[in-house]
Amino acid sequence: MSTANLLRLIFLAAIWGGSFLFMRIAAPVLGAPVLIEYRVLFAALFLGVMALVLKKPLALRRHWKHYLILGLLNSALPFLLFAFAARTLSVSLMAVLNASTPLWGTLIAAVWSRHPITPKVAIGLLLGACGVALLVGFDHVASKPGAGIAIVAVLCASFMYGVASNYTRSAASAQGVEPFANAHGSMWASVLLVLPVVPFFPAPASPTIGVMGAVIALGVLCSGVAYLIYFRLIQDVGPSSALTVTFLSPLFGILWGVLFLGESLYWYTIVGAGIVVVGTALVTGFRPNFGALRKARA
Repeated sequence: MSTANLLRLIFLAAIWGGSFLFMRIAAPVLGAPVLIEYRVLFAALFLGVMALVLKKPLALRRHWKHYLILGLLNSALPFLLFAFAARTLSVSLMAVLNASTPLWGTLIAAVWSRHPITPKVAIGLLLGACGVALLVGFDHVASKPGAGIAIVAVLCASFMYGVASNYTRSAASAQGVEPFANAHGSMWASVLLVLPVVPFFPAPASPTIGVMGAVIALGVLCSGVAYLIYFRLIQDVGPSSALTVTFLSPLFGILWGVLFLGESLYWYTIVGAGIVVVGTALVTGFRPNFGALRKARA
């Protein structure tokens, strides 16, 4: 991995870890539907401009059904669930719980393809479940009113990401849809899917400049720019290496929560995050390439 790609990987992890910070700031003010409609709209507009610059067509007539399905599974539903949870849960807890996404993805893939789960993967899944249980059992946030539903919402959102990744792997490859088109098309689909819900759940309060700044950052930076970096990494270093962002994002989520919102850092947060990361590494078969890292720093 080159120095440039290593920096892209770290920057991407910092951005996606920051998405939980921005949702925690904006969700209590705007509510989940309004916040997510803003998020996907800003992301779609940004990616629309990039599509014009890069001359990447969407081929809507051919792929509109695919974009709607992907927008529902990969953006609209999980984004709404995360925004709902962000009104109650801490940034740290959401970031670590979201690290269970590869665990769900692997489990769904095993059922989808009807391949038996190996002992190594089974141990990884068990460790991941233990890490989540440790976090939920010890975190004081879990005792707040509505926290139980919020935790279930985050896990369901991560599950939806697992479903979306398996759907994309099968459907996109069959239809010949490139990654950028998946990101761009799914964001416009999400705009249409979330819009009908907005009138029924108006914003609880008027947003301040800071809140709107968080919303714009969430849409443009955490959705639009992040997708461009992620797909560039897939192109340059392959999906397996790009997957390492999963291990770094929770660390940045915890860091941003502590630095900007004054969240406390407890032993069970660190231990629980470590257990989830180890379980994810076992499930995905990830092995750190320290030789590549040394070369990247040289």
